[in-house]
Amino acid sequence: MSSVAFVSHGGGPMPILGDPGHSELVSTMKNLVDELSKRPSVIVVVSAHWESDGIELTSATAPQLIYDYYGFPEESYQFKYPAPGAPELAKTIADQMNALGAHVTLNASRGFDHGVFIPLMLMYPDANIPVLQLSLDRSLDTNQHWQLGEHLAKVLPDDALLLGSGFTFHNMRAFFSPQSSAANTSAHTFLQWLDETVTSEKVTIGDAKQRWNTWDTLDGARYCHPREEHLIPLVVCHAAAQRQARGIPFRAMNVEARHYIW
Repeated sequence: MSSVAFVSHGGGPMPILGDPGHSELVSTMKNLVDELSKRPSVIVVVSAHWESDGIELTSATAPQLIYDYYGFPEESYQFKYPAPGAPELAKTIADQMNALGAHVTLNASRGFDHGVFIPLMLMYPDANIPVLQLSLDRSLDTNQHWQLGEHLAKVLPDDALLLGSGFTFHNMRAFFSPQSSAANTSAHTFLQWLDETVTSEKVTIGDAKQRWNTWDTLDGARYCHPREEHLIPLVVCHAAAQRQARGIPFRAMNVEARHYIW
């Protein structure tokens, strides 16, 4: 069975630029590699920063980087992460997923966005493991992405790493505004629900699926995620793993956050 992990990837290039507000994120993300069971033969990343009409999978031989952030120091637009693609494996995965009804198309021109290369620069800095990126469907439908995770579990190589890249809290306005006690309470309450859903042994995988389908009805949910693109990669990972995870707590950008590892 493939290894599965979800990382909260922080703000743009700031983890690589040495921002003090990301120091715990950087250290926990680097340590995450040692906790994975084995070195992967390929890394398949589901990032919050690629949405498409239907699911797409990169198939370039040498994907370029997409510097999809703005207003940062010039050095952040010179980052390199020359990991190879895996076009033959991409075709195999797409064919097998399509046979399961997943409707995946190959994209030979898409590069890696910062949701891919920022975590991987910290986790696997040598850039010598092939990387594929899988998009989110633009609908951001929770049940559809749960099914996507279930399909991935059936087709990924046993020595692959499925890496979800998002953020357990993603309210851009809140990141740059003084937070009230009510806002902090909402954020903490939602994170408690997230931990229970993803890590509690009292929650079966069937229960977890049902909880995910109603996540946005919780108090504070839409404060933490006004739009859910940074949460959906976690749904994909949870469904692919089909078991409960272990949470890795840290603070970044002055909020509580989590990585999860299965």
